[in-house]
Amino acid sequence: MKLLIIGGSRFLGRHLVSTALARNHQVTLFNRGHHAAEQSTVVENIQGDRNQDLAKLKGRRWDAVIDTCGSFPRSVAASAQLLADSVDVYTFVSSVSVYADVSVRGVDERGSLKALTSEQLERAGKIESSGDFSAAALGDLYGGLKALCEQAAEKVMPQRVLNVRPGLIVGPYDYTDRFTYWVARVAEGGEVLAPGAPDRAVQFIDARDLATWTIDMLERKGTGIYNVTSKPNTWTMQDILEQAQAVSDSDATFTWVDEKFLLDENVAAWSEMPLWLPEDAAPHLKGFMFVNSDKAVREKLTFRSLSETVRDTLTWHRAHQADVRLKAGIDRDKERDLLQKFHARDKVVS
Repeated sequence: MKLLIIGGSRFLGRHLVSTALARNHQVTLFNRGHHAAEQSTVVENIQGDRNQDLAKLKGRRWDAVIDTCGSFPRSVAASAQLLADSVDVYTFVSSVSVYADVSVRGVDERGSLKALTSEQLERAGKIESSGDFSAAALGDLYGGLKALCEQAAEKVMPQRVLNVRPGLIVGPYDYTDRFTYWVARVAEGGEVLAPGAPDRAVQFIDARDLATWTIDMLERKGTGIYNVTSKPNTWTMQDILEQAQAVSDSDATFTWVDEKFLLDENVAAWSEMPLWLPEDAAPHLKGFMFVNSDKAVREKLTFRSLSETVRDTLTWHRAHQADVRLKAGIDRDKERDLLQKFHARDKVVS
């Protein structure tokens, strides 16, 4: 199979390339060249900006394209239009953030999608013009824009689109550091501030499992819309921390701090405390970690063990990020101060 990957040099893209090469598929990357592709010696690289240089792809033929970095519907529509006669399947990597309502558990692919207001669309246009497509810049526009991108691809190539909606993606080469923070922090040892309740469910997908399933689907010329994440209630926050402790053999201890304390101390959910979504303060997100992935499982989506994900993430972190400040997670001094204040509060209460 001949594959074109738009993006392909970071995180999920790396694993898509590795998986495809392991199965003897031919891979072409099309990206701006801002991040070196690890397999550059065996992969064809076409350097260009998808908003300016799509013409570089004209006259070529691939079995499928995987769009790993589409953020704006106009851009995705342009890519699909140019490739409509050049590929059989257009794969768009979307997100479960497209859903309008995740206040309840069990949202599946039939759930209603976010819609952007005229004001939000205007803001999106300005961001697109600026060239800053980061998650921080997109903010509350992210889910709605991904939904519009899905629709744009389907409009151009009806019934020939594979829309992949992952949950939180984790594992080696994760540049967001949200999962990596916990693995690295526990390995460091000492008293670890843990948010909320130990049995709070968390939901995510190892990037390698996502890549394997995506290539599997393309080998079968699969199309349609799929939530691609772990089954709800598979893992808890305590599972992650305990696995990190076991893998690293650290002396870490966990102090579970209640949500009210964290909110009163203005601790930022998801960024300072990755994977933590306070239920009382964010009732509209109560189902975010409980998305239904049965449809993808029926199409042979499988999951590696949590210990393997934790171990490989730690190995990668130590090899490539040991001296790099993580993008997510709480500052050590602030963590220490919060733990002291929490213990002092408990003494007063008792």
